[in-house]
Amino acid sequence: MRNWNVSCIVAGLVMIASAAPAATFTFNTDPFAGTPVLTAPGRQVVGGELFINFNIASDVFSMDSSVFQVGDTVRFANDPVLAVPADPNVVVLETFDNDNDPLSPFGASQAADLIASRVTTPGAGFFIYFNQSLNLARLVYSTDLSSTSSDLKILARMLNLFGDEGKNELPNFTATNFEFTGASSSAAPEPSGFVMIACGILFVACSWLLGRRPARP
Repeated sequence: MRNWNVSCIVAGLVMIASAAPAATFTFNTDPFAGTPVLTAPGRQVVGGELFINFNIASDVFSMDSSVFQVGDTVRFANDPVLAVPADPNVVVLETFDNDNDPLSPFGASQAADLIASRVTTPGAGFFIYFNQSLNLARLVYSTDLSSTSSDLKILARMLNLFGDEGKNELPNFTATNFEFTGASSSAAPEPSGFVMIACGILFVACSWLLGRRPARP
């Protein structure tokens, strides 16, 4: 019986260790709720972002298209500014400064202006840029990627994409790191949820089998 117990425990641990759980970071609420941002003149930049660790190999940013008005299809670009196409709605910006002056901070507004210098199709969208002062990557929502007066909401700062290593990771972002969902979309369990379900089934099966074994005299 002891060997059977050990086998069950080992099998459960192997299942947990072999499946790297992916995280989905969901944004489905009005980014400017409770603020006069959209009626105030000029560009407004709203902070209050999430502090997260983002695994580019597996994690996903999920945005509600009906809230952010971005349509149903991700049009992705991951480029230095001079290579950004005319009509993306998700941009990973591989340009890290706008004036080659390290003393003048490169923030969300400066990144948005660079993107607007290339995007000619009006429309809301998202971009990831590398903040010079914070020395890390941030995710930003823009009401219009083609406009230098668009309002911006910082959605997340990625604490693990920090320093030179963080800059070097930006080219690894792909379109699979982003998804647009409708308000009526049903939520599916994340891969980590499937792992927990499988472990639970394994535990129940082991307990049932152990209960059926005859007790030693």
